[in-house]
Amino acid sequence: MLLEPTPDQEFFRDTTSRFLDEQMPVGRLRALRDDPVGFGRDYWVRGAELGWTSLLVSEANGGGSIGDSGLVDLTLIAYEFGRHAAPGPLASANVVAAALSEQSAHHTDVLGGLLAGTSLATWCLAEPTPNDGLGAVSLSITQQGDELVLDGVKRPVESANRADHLLVTGRTGAGLTQVLVPVATPGVSVTPMQTVDLTRRFSAVRFDDVRVPREAVVGTIGGADAQVEHQLLVAATVGNAESVGAMQAAFDLTVAWAFDRYSFGRPLASYQALKHRFADMKSWLEASHALSDEAAAAVATGAAGAAELVSAAKAFIGHYGSELMHDCVQLHGGIGVTFEHDIHLYLRRHTLDRALYGTPGEHRRRIAVRLIEERTVSA
Repeated sequence: MLLEPTPDQEFFRDTTSRFLDEQMPVGRLRALRDDPVGFGRDYWVRGAELGWTSLLVSEANGGGSIGDSGLVDLTLIAYEFGRHAAPGPLASANVVAAALSEQSAHHTDVLGGLLAGTSLATWCLAEPTPNDGLGAVSLSITQQGDELVLDGVKRPVESANRADHLLVTGRTGAGLTQVLVPVATPGVSVTPMQTVDLTRRFSAVRFDDVRVPREAVVGTIGGADAQVEHQLLVAATVGNAESVGAMQAAFDLTVAWAFDRYSFGRPLASYQALKHRFADMKSWLEASHALSDEAAAAVATGAAGAAELVSAAKAFIGHYGSELMHDCVQLHGGIGVTFEHDIHLYLRRHTLDRALYGTPGEHRRRIAVRLIEERTVSA
């Protein structure tokens, strides 16, 4: 993470770290494996009190950041979420809170509940095949008088079985529209899905002739394309930081193991072949830290190349993070593939984050498309 965080940022990060040490030790994570929600209400309320849900919300709406950028501050929390394999829809909940703060004056009561942690909202963006590509949206949102009608399926949706509201991204004609839908609205059905992560829960959400008033719109009807793209950059940035936290935890575990484990009278860390593997992993880890931080700063400031930086970070961290994780498991030997060892907690978290908000391959494709478009314009 940040090489030189301010004292306030360091205190903010350390507060969350100590809270997660206390509330979510690895034994607790294992106990939540069969919990249908994955975390308790009190846990999320206390996290909101620490600032988890308010960093992307304006001060006028009850939010506020620690440093100059709420998004950069949020990546500090996301890093700790990854390092502890902690439960909770950190990215999606903050995306919804930011959208309500920036784009809607009709949902102040909902936003207040999100900031307090007493209610939860999540973002419905991804869809099943054949519309499962990054950015593909086919769910329809049509206008009928004073109502908007939603038809389609979203999956995977994080914490949908725990959420009170859903921010749904759909298509109205050629443009995108976003609406805030209470989960209890007639026509909304939530079906739990399986996931590799022990504590994060996902569902498929179906919308069958779901009707909401026009006031449910977040932004403008048919004009939310730029808004959705920005939300995607924010969510991917938070996911990158969380992935790096999981990578750091796995690497630290493996280094400690290599010094403690002896083979033929010598610690594993003393063997030259293993030193080379650790050197590779260290270079991947440090590059991932740097890319994650640079992408977060670019999105926070609205830099021209922010989208490319986020995609570059997502592709690199997804690819080389997987290499690092599997090396860490292998260097532990047989114990590394047992449920009793902790290493799989971080492998699971990284594997999940790698797939959310675009795979490495999809982000490499986004970079390629942008480069082709730039060359076409300049030709």
